[in-house]
Amino acid sequence: MTDASIVDLIRQTLWVSLLLCAPVLTATLVIGLLVSVFQAATQINEMTLTFLPKLVVSGVVLVLVFPWMMHLFRDYFTHMVELMGEVKP
Repeated sequence: MTDASIVDLIRQTLWVSLLLCAPVLTATLVIGLLVSVFQAATQINEMTLTFLPKLVVSGVVLVLVFPWMMHLFRDYFTHMVELMGEVKP
């Protein structure tokens, strides 16, 4: 393996991890922002109010995108296993 191929593998690993985390993090960010705007408009300063909506939305998004996430991770894992055969000591 050359240095360029190792850098490419690291780049691909970071990209796959970003893609796997993005749906849940984006949904949680949007819900957190909406709840914060609601709290600012109503002057409710309850810290636990943001927890339950984020938890519910994270679970729903995770259930909805889980098949896509597993497909992406399976393809990535298969690619990595195929590359293991090319590595020479």
